[in-house]
Amino acid sequence: MSNKTKTGRYQRIFRQIEGLIGATRSPWSRMSTIVALLHHKMPDFFWTGFYYLDNGDLVVGPYQGPVACLKLKKNTGVCWTGINEKRSLIVPDVEKFPGHIACSSLSKSEIVVPVYNKTGKILAVLDVDSKKLNAFDEIDQRELEKIVALIYEPSST
Repeated sequence: MSNKTKTGRYQRIFRQIEGLIGATRSPWSRMSTIVALLHHKMPDFFWTGFYYLDNGDLVVGPYQGPVACLKLKKNTGVCWTGINEKRSLIVPDVEKFPGHIACSSLSKSEIVVPVYNKTGKILAVLDVDSKKLNAFDEIDQRELEKIVALIYEPSST
């Protein structure tokens, strides 16, 4: 997919998400809608979901794809690194990432995007895996950061 095509697809998904999530302020409903749209509209998304912080643990939230790890080992893997470093991460080859947690051996590359509340506290991460190596780039990062920012935006209700 060309960069222009990918950007355009993300922009259409963003507008669709905006139109749908205004019905509720529930972050769980918003996360579920985001996951469903991304998972079914982005061709390389093999596993798409959220892990959220729960009393110091990182546990699975809304997701689509094969059965996930329910709780991630503390301070290990891509999701924890994104939280601890307070930044998005693109991992071209998960086998080369120190401490990678393999919930599925089919995952080859990954992107993790922190989810911040209105006060700037990280509450979760969006985690997307692909069966392809090097499936994610700066376009994915930029557009996914915009999308997850919608979770804690005020709704129209």
